[in-house]
Amino acid sequence: MYNRIIRNDILKSKVITLTTMIFVAVSAMLVSLAAILVINLSGALDTLMKQAKTPHFMQMHSGEIDIARLTTFAERNNKVDDFQVIEFLNLDGAQTILGGSSLANSVQDNGFSIQSDKFDYLLDLNGNIINVSDGELYVPVTYMKDNTTKVGDKAVIGREEFTVAGFLRDSQMNSTLSASKRFLVSKNDYAAIKSLGSIEYLIEFRLKDLSALGAFEMAYASAGLEANGPTITYPLLKLINALSDGMMIAVILLISALVVAIAFMCIRFTLLAKIEDDYREIGVMKAIGLRVSDMKKIYLAKYAAIAAIGSILGLALSIMFKGILLENIRLYMGESENSSFAVLFGILGILLVFLAIIAYVSFVLRRFRKISAAEAIRYGTTQEKNRGTKGFYLSRNRLLHTNIFLGIKDVLARKRFYTTMLAVLVISSFIIIVPQNLYNTISSKGFIQYMGIGNYDMRIDIQQTDNISEKGAEIIKKMNSDNTISKYTVLTTKTFKVKMEDESEGNIKVELGDHSIFPIEYSEGRAPFAEKEIALSTLNADELSKKIGDVITLVIEGKEKKLTISGIYSDITNGGKTAKAVFTDNSADIMWSIICAELSDNSLVEKKVSEYADMIDFAKVSDIDEFVTQTFGSTISSVDKASNAAIVVALVITVLVTLIFMKMLVAKDRYSIAVMKAFGFTNSDIKAQYVSRSVFVLIVGIVLGTLLANTLGEVLVGAIISLFGASTFKFAVNPLSAYLFSPLLMICAVLIATMIGTSGAGQVKISENIKE
Repeated sequence: MYNRIIRNDILKSKVITLTTMIFVAVSAMLVSLAAILVINLSGALDTLMKQAKTPHFMQMHSGEIDIARLTTFAERNNKVDDFQVIEFLNLDGAQTILGGSSLANSVQDNGFSIQSDKFDYLLDLNGNIINVSDGELYVPVTYMKDNTTKVGDKAVIGREEFTVAGFLRDSQMNSTLSASKRFLVSKNDYAAIKSLGSIEYLIEFRLKDLSALGAFEMAYASAGLEANGPTITYPLLKLINALSDGMMIAVILLISALVVAIAFMCIRFTLLAKIEDDYREIGVMKAIGLRVSDMKKIYLAKYAAIAAIGSILGLALSIMFKGILLENIRLYMGESENSSFAVLFGILGILLVFLAIIAYVSFVLRRFRKISAAEAIRYGTTQEKNRGTKGFYLSRNRLLHTNIFLGIKDVLARKRFYTTMLAVLVISSFIIIVPQNLYNTISSKGFIQYMGIGNYDMRIDIQQTDNISEKGAEIIKKMNSDNTISKYTVLTTKTFKVKMEDESEGNIKVELGDHSIFPIEYSEGRAPFAEKEIALSTLNADELSKKIGDVITLVIEGKEKKLTISGIYSDITNGGKTAKAVFTDNSADIMWSIICAELSDNSLVEKKVSEYADMIDFAKVSDIDEFVTQTFGSTISSVDKASNAAIVVALVITVLVTLIFMKMLVAKDRYSIAVMKAFGFTNSDIKAQYVSRSVFVLIVGIVLGTLLANTLGEVLVGAIISLFGASTFKFAVNPLSAYLFSPLLMICAVLIATMIGTSGAGQVKISENIKE
């Protein structure tokens, strides 16, 4: 019996049934995709780091190194499982040509290594440890992704020629957020090119227990061992590797949660529309004594069938689209060891959606108990009292066209009825605007200010060279005579000892200079202005358990210097553990120096970068726009995909919801439509009233959605961004996109859906719908 009832009901209401099925399918697809992507990302990352045997602690160091002392420390420390020192040969980008493409404009520190003997292996695209032969060059996978080179290309390093034999995955330097990239050559070839660049050492440790990492870091710093460079730890490497795809997954999770909420609202729409259509029949069934539970079973059977088909379709769509979304994960990290479980979790997610739909339908159907059999048989529709339009009379209207006035009056009279449609339009607007704002923010030049880098035009890095101070002064002398440079600053990084709570000493890298010229965004407080002030990165503040106003003690030339914390900021540079201060110091060695400059004419940036790069052979000169593109390119691309998908999903939702709502309204308003026709209103007049209702609700929805997107949306996205290193966050809004194009798209979608949905209003006959 149920099969026949379901089949006949589906044939009778094809549009509503199809629409409901689409909503269920989209919800199931997004939930399934989110589950599949999360499991695959975590599994692929774990697999990569397991296969590569990623170091738990890595200290980069430039300058003299005492291998014997390091070995003794490693042997005496009972937390150490394995230890090694790897050479990393830094070369100027102009000395590396891949298939005709020079790396002169690369903002990365491109260097060369040989394969490790113990751990920190460089892997091929099949996850195997690479055995490289003489004359072969293995290139970081990022240069495959941006089509810089391909297998078989000729590569020239200095004067040596190589063949690109393949691409490598590097568990430490895979991500574009990593400032360095490792190329792999044989031992003989490494010896041949060693004289072309400067050596940086990667001092690496694997620990017996990763939970002892904090204590080990403290022991390394207290031992006064080599530390002239960034310190990188295993958790930070996992975070950096997961950032690009993790951001995309976070956006999909946000969208899927909102779409599921909309799906429930739309199921309520369709269910109410069906109840409205069947109102007289429901009254008859109640009059002849049919139990409410039996009537509920008829509707539940139909929605169970729709939910089941929609869920299966959603699973099929998620499996179809997962390949596109997993491309980046597979390229950079390989296959996940949890891939077989990923689909299972996707199915579990869909099953939860299915069960939730059945429970929700059962909840909505409780209204059967409130339906009066007599009223349902007599009127054939629910009888509503119009409230909320006191003083809103047509006779007093002087501003609006009659049809527009009547449309708006109906919305105000039945506010509760239109609330669901309004909520859906608010969420749809939210879904469109928030991912766009996120994309605009992370692709903007100003985003780097949330990551510990100032907003300027040109950056000159002086590192891994002698006499950094004198070489910096040489560049400043040139800048002082360059009238195209409007302002500049020199920021010098040094390492100092810092007193810990237990009176032990650790290392802290402090960037000295004027931090007010090119300010960064502070999550708390402000930049240091006085000699006795210091700002800490979030990671340092957390590790030292410090907050604004607290005092930390640095040890400089054996003397203690107390500094008050003026600000806390996010930082992705140099392992995320940095500090900023303005005091002067001539005691500690300079680790590196950065000269930041702003040009009076932004169009000259490319020319000036090229000019200074040609003039200076001991420093790396970067266009900051290119720096952002190369550093955040992969992340920006991932969020762009999610943003475009969000627009499509939101527009489809808007069309379908409006279509259902209008059909439901027409079914509900048959009597009112018949009365208006009897008074002489034409079909076009009636359509104009429905369009007025839709547009009025839409405008309110867009305004509320935009306000929520720029307030609650900013908070939600800020929470997501904070997981990836930025503890403070503000949207960079594109006004044309957020306030013009997006609303126009929604208005067009609503108008089209309203015209289609109200097409049945013209077929309402006066004789059949006006009762005495």
